[in-house]
Amino acid sequence: MPTRIIIMGAAGRDFHNFNTVFRDDASSEVVAFTATQIPDIDDRRYPPELAGPRYPEGVPIHAEEDLPRLIHDLRADQVVFAYSDVSHETVMHKASLVLACGADFRLIGPASSSIKSRVPLVSVCAVRTGSGKSQTTRRVLRILRAKGRRAVAIRHPMPYGNLVAQKVQRFATLEDLDKHDCTIEEREEYEPHIAEGGVIYAGVDYGAILAEAEKEADVIVWDGGNNDLPFYVSDLEIVVVDPHRPGHERTYHPGEANLRRADVAVINKIDSAPPEGVEAVRRSIHELSPKAVVVEAASPLFVDQPEKIRGQRVLAIEDGPTLTHGEMKYGAGVLAAQRHGAAELVDPRPYAVGRLKETFELYPEIGTLLPAMGYGEEQMKDLGETIARTPADVVLVATPIDLRRIVKIDKPALRVHYELQEIGKPDLEDVLARF
Repeated sequence: MPTRIIIMGAAGRDFHNFNTVFRDDASSEVVAFTATQIPDIDDRRYPPELAGPRYPEGVPIHAEEDLPRLIHDLRADQVVFAYSDVSHETVMHKASLVLACGADFRLIGPASSSIKSRVPLVSVCAVRTGSGKSQTTRRVLRILRAKGRRAVAIRHPMPYGNLVAQKVQRFATLEDLDKHDCTIEEREEYEPHIAEGGVIYAGVDYGAILAEAEKEADVIVWDGGNNDLPFYVSDLEIVVVDPHRPGHERTYHPGEANLRRADVAVINKIDSAPPEGVEAVRRSIHELSPKAVVVEAASPLFVDQPEKIRGQRVLAIEDGPTLTHGEMKYGAGVLAAQRHGAAELVDPRPYAVGRLKETFELYPEIGTLLPAMGYGEEQMKDLGETIARTPADVVLVATPIDLRRIVKIDKPALRVHYELQEIGKPDLEDVLARF
């Protein structure tokens, strides 16, 4: 009898592990996925068009809280943990639950699930969500293109809609974002690449995605999501660490594994992090990845018309995932408000509605700022209404895209920009020259 397997995931690594490890494996049968972290992805089905001939009805997706019942009812032999940006303690609590329910607990490593590219591939990953891997990826792409390379990005999955339609997605124009009905989270990742004249792929089936990207690239850059391991065999692994969260590079899964695998470790945000945080992550790199090349970098802030912040009541809107499962207490918007003399940061929590109110209840540690949650149309509507209800004089939009284009903001709104800027030597140009 095949081994009966449940895969715990969040619409990313779980589907990839299924496609690369289990889809064509006659010795196993995946009887269910469970889902967490991302709203509204449970109570769906991984479709038969993607699951293959061994799964003519596809694979059901359940809420993670149903796991004990599912292990019993589906007679599961093994549970595979397949999502990212969680503490080591959380992973072992999940393992203890699974073991107590009578199943084996398993992690799939990169040797089993990584796909080999026909062209050279650079991966950019991180130890936590919000460390700065997206801006690092864009910096790497600029360097490669300046050297005459046809560099194409492939982004970690964010398949929140129709999975069949999202099997392979190519983004080269802003119209492509509308064509694929992208959420705020997707736009935040894809639009900056498009703005720089680049091409970025994403989707569900990363074997099929790679085959398409290889047709137009002589080098591929993997733009990681959360702090997940790369989906592809990497010729150069760049890993970003965050001195605002020192110690997390040792205590989060699979961020620690990323750091231990790193060829290059980028210490980002040294312009805003406390010196003791920078020194702590530097020690971690020395101990966990002593052969890694260390690149130090800043994320300088640029604000449109910063003089309009002084003395005003400010609502800071920050990147959603960084604040939720990324556990950051502040971001570029808060820092910009403080640096430019805001009278106060307005707390949006009393004015939150709908799904935004639920987000604050689920993540009570979020402070006096607003996460730009937009996994679907309902959340985007609630985001706009929450902004309208919050009594602020000025709104700081510190997300990777200009929310004003897709969410109505009825107050003066200023954009906060930030990009990676290496400090000293070696820098990423030195690293890529050797690559």
